Amino acid sequence: MRSIIVLEHISLDGIIQAPGGPEEDTSGGFAHGGWISSYSDEMLETLLRKQMNSPFDLLLGRTTFEIWEPYWPQHAAIWPNVNRATKYVASNTRTSSNWQPSVFLSGDIVEKVATIKQQQGPDLHVWGSGNLIQTLIKHELVDTFWLMIYPLTLGEGKRLFADGTIPAAFKVTESKVTPTGIIVVNYERTGAITTV
Repeated sequence: MRSIIVLEHISLDGIIQAPGGPEEDTSGGFAHGGWISSYSDEMLETLLRKQMNSPFDLLLGRTTFEIWEPYWPQHAAIWPNVNRATKYVASNTRTSSNWQPSVFLSGDIVEKVATIKQQQGPDLHVWGSGNLIQTLIKHELVDTFWLMIYPLTLGEGKRLFADGTIPAAFKVTESKVTPTGIIVVNYERTGAITTV
């Protein structure tokens, strides 16, 4: 069985929208794109490389796929595994791409992702893909959150844990704080929450 690992750059107030650049995702009038740029440091780069070099396939929403589709084939030296990985793309409008291997999932995404999880293969990494993540969270399909928590608030934008997030308990399996103050933490799901 494969695990679904959500990997996100996230602000203190839970925003995951457009961390990489000003044009990445301006939906909803978001004007803070590129908010991670001043926090990069060697420790974060080392931790990211470890994730990027592990065996994985990708599970992406259509918008994230379309941002990555023209970029990564031209930058293979930075992240060779991204081009080799199977890219499972949740989309009701796309059916093909020159960026291979790619598999487009339409219709009942929850059922299709649950089936893929049961297959043999590497873990499924989810980057960006805010709408898809909300669906995965609501249907208890996320096994692990690998978060890079930045020491800033944005006040608006797409949130990792939006309306519809279900109660769940997690344990920290690894954590580090980088020199620029980014908390890099791995949360693995342990089941239901316990109350008094």
